[in-house]
Amino acid sequence: MQNHSFVTEFLLQGFSQNPHIQKMVFVVFLFVYIGTIWCNMLIVVTIIFSPALLDSPMYFFLAYLSFLDASFSSVITPKMIVDSLCERKTISFQGCMVQIFGVHFFSGAEVIVLTAMAYDRYVAICKPLHYTSIMNRTLCHVLVGVAWMGGFLHSIIQILFTFRLPFCGPNVIEHFMCDLYPLLKLACTDTHIFGILVIANSGSFCIIIVSLLLVSYGVILFSLRKQSSEGRRKALSTCGSHIAVVVLFFIPCMFIYARPPTSFSVDKMVSIFYTMLTPLLNPLIYTFRNKDMKNAIKKLQKRLVAISHVQ
Repeated sequence: MQNHSFVTEFLLQGFSQNPHIQKMVFVVFLFVYIGTIWCNMLIVVTIIFSPALLDSPMYFFLAYLSFLDASFSSVITPKMIVDSLCERKTISFQGCMVQIFGVHFFSGAEVIVLTAMAYDRYVAICKPLHYTSIMNRTLCHVLVGVAWMGGFLHSIIQILFTFRLPFCGPNVIEHFMCDLYPLLKLACTDTHIFGILVIANSGSFCIIIVSLLLVSYGVILFSLRKQSSEGRRKALSTCGSHIAVVVLFFIPCMFIYARPPTSFSVDKMVSIFYTMLTPLLNPLIYTFRNKDMKNAIKKLQKRLVAISHVQ
């Protein structure tokens, strides 16, 4: 597809032009990224090597969520870490398109996995007698497949919008990453329709998923009145973790995408929150509040220690 663009690369403004702040950004986000990858991959490996957890739909989805968090963070954070050491922060046109695709692919898949996790909790709490027959292995794999396909369709639509835009003059992106609204400002054409399409795709996607999640958690909380105090406490603990993750991810996303295509000074801070901090906080929320995960991690550590002693 020809996009009539004369621009071969973009200059990223980065998080700050101040060299001292850039050094702080490098140190802070290097540790954030290492922590994100370590925590999320620890969850993935622990669940894969714990048959009892892998057979549970909740942990099956959690493994995918952790993998998506690690992948989502990897699309943006390494580039930002490297850029914080560079005076001239460039990204090729193709690299910019890849970054936009990656961000929307992994985030699109993640919101569908979060919805699947909410449905899993709904069935477990509201239809406990039918849980094993409803949440069978086939349905879990179908839901994960829908997540991958949904993420792909969502991101390919964004790329098709963006690739048709002509870029023939300014090439400085007022951001630390390639994102849709900062790019729209650089296009050599009227982007009003494109802005509406972005809201329709990303904004409505966020709003629809959030609405589904709110309804499902509303039904769950309503049905807890019939549970015993112990059952209610356990269900609230699990749902509390899910709701915290949903809020951390969706509030910033809705702020960025479910609004007219304009740029605010706080956009960079909000973007840092959902692209870098949320993928770090998600595994901490799930593991610190979950006895099964903590026990499984301890067992895995003991197995690794035993293997290392044998060798």
